[in-house]
Amino acid sequence: MKIACVGGGPASLYFSILMKRQDPSHDIAVYERNPAGSTYGWGVTYWAGLLDKLREGDPESALAVSENSVRWSDGVAHVGDRTTVHHGDEGFGIGRRRMLDLLAERAVSLGVRVEFEHEVTAGRLPDADLVVAGDGVNSALRERHADHFGSEITLGRNIYIWLGTTKVFDSFTFSFVETDHGWIWCYAYRFGDDHSTLVVECSPETWTGLGLDRASEADGLALLEKLFADLLGGHGLIGRAQADGSAQWLNFRTLTNRTWHRGNLVLLGDAAHTTHYSIGAGTTLALEDAISLAGALRDHQELESALAHYERERKSALLSVQSAARHSAQWYENLPRYIRLPPAQMFALLGQRHSPLLPYIPPQLYYRIDRAAGQLEALRRFKRWLGPRVARTVQARSHR
Repeated sequence: MKIACVGGGPASLYFSILMKRQDPSHDIAVYERNPAGSTYGWGVTYWAGLLDKLREGDPESALAVSENSVRWSDGVAHVGDRTTVHHGDEGFGIGRRRMLDLLAERAVSLGVRVEFEHEVTAGRLPDADLVVAGDGVNSALRERHADHFGSEITLGRNIYIWLGTTKVFDSFTFSFVETDHGWIWCYAYRFGDDHSTLVVECSPETWTGLGLDRASEADGLALLEKLFADLLGGHGLIGRAQADGSAQWLNFRTLTNRTWHRGNLVLLGDAAHTTHYSIGAGTTLALEDAISLAGALRDHQELESALAHYERERKSALLSVQSAARHSAQWYENLPRYIRLPPAQMFALLGQRHSPLLPYIPPQLYYRIDRAAGQLEALRRFKRWLGPRVARTVQARSHR
């Protein structure tokens, strides 16, 4: 096959690696519009299960990713002057640029052409048997046929910004700070020996009340450094200002598509779907897309059959993850409901934020039920059964 991958993210690169391993005669090119080494974001997170899947697909790139990752085994939550630690939350972090470099090097070693500063326009697709749209949530290739794909975007209520810092966190860390205008909080994790990612989030009322909507990036970073001074311990924050000097505050966009392919064009990763950053699954899901698409092309001779199988498989796998991401985002949007709980309870419900049942039960009652369910298997099964049904019933009533 002649394959063109548009967008040089992790999914496109890993897909090209898998396809070359399946058949070295495939003619594969990855086109990235940006220069080599210029990538957005700081670090990405993943869990051990992803490494197992990467080892199955390509042990060499899996080893390179593993050797260049850092790991943590605890979760820490700071709420004002209170701190709670939860042991056993093992995860991994790696710099996004480092991951892209490793995957690109591996792809090139297998014979893939990786072309930087090569923009593919929606009106002129490459001449190929298969065109993979891995060009992100703003995919130009998808938008050209948005009606066919049935693209829908839902904006989250809260405002967030991705930042970096030289403060190195040994644990995955949450920090909640109360201000005169409401709560503001961050998620922080290290992705290397000398840097961490720090994502700041707050309600729109807090954002405007603090003046972050009007502040330049420099002034905004100075204010955030003051608010999170205890957490940062003297370290600064690093932003990525826009051309006009403003900070890149965003509302999260949850993207879904009715179908993922059209003729020989198929969507991959964030071009096909997004899940709220608070569950830390974006990179993992994109790489799993690549694994699924490569597997479908291996197992089905007809392209249409392969793409249809890929779409069915990934849509099915995403159902539970998308539900978890939706409820996680809503937990933070309803933070005042939980923030005054005793520290152990608040942190326990932070860990349970993916539950479809939690929004509909008083938090302290849910905590007691969850504790009891940990001891009784029958109650645990009932809780899993009840949650989705309560959520569907409430959502159905809200749409009448």
